[in-house]
Amino acid sequence: MTPRIEVTADVPTCQALRRVVFIDEQGVDEAVEVDGLDGKAIHLLAWDEACPVGTARLLVKGATGKIGRVCVLPEARGLGLGAALIGAALEVLRGQPGVAEAYLGSQSHATAFYEKLGFAAFGEEFLDAGIPHRHMRRAL
Repeated sequence: MTPRIEVTADVPTCQALRRVVFIDEQGVDEAVEVDGLDGKAIHLLAWDEACPVGTARLLVKGATGKIGRVCVLPEARGLGLGAALIGAALEVLRGQPGVAEAYLGSQSHATAFYEKLGFAAFGEEFLDAGIPHRHMRRAL
């Protein structure tokens, strides 16, 4: 699969993908997933042919770009789409004036995935939506 990843204004489609993965699959409370920050974010949407299959959300605060709400539908996993989404997110963040670092909160089971993409964990493990996470960052 050669995914197409683009910045999008189609927030409802991104939210629908996140609902499938975070709320339905992982059991995240809807009040946690729907946090009111989508209007301030840059959204990425990944496509396989004509089907949306993944998304990520970027929030910029000062010199830090936060990558979050990264998800890939179950049927599209294992094909490199997660890494492609992170690569696209890093490119978008590099284009934001003054942003020098990318940050994310990785589910603990996925820290090795992000380490392969240049991120380093820091701080103690913490719970987010009842799921163990680690803070991770990398220079842009």
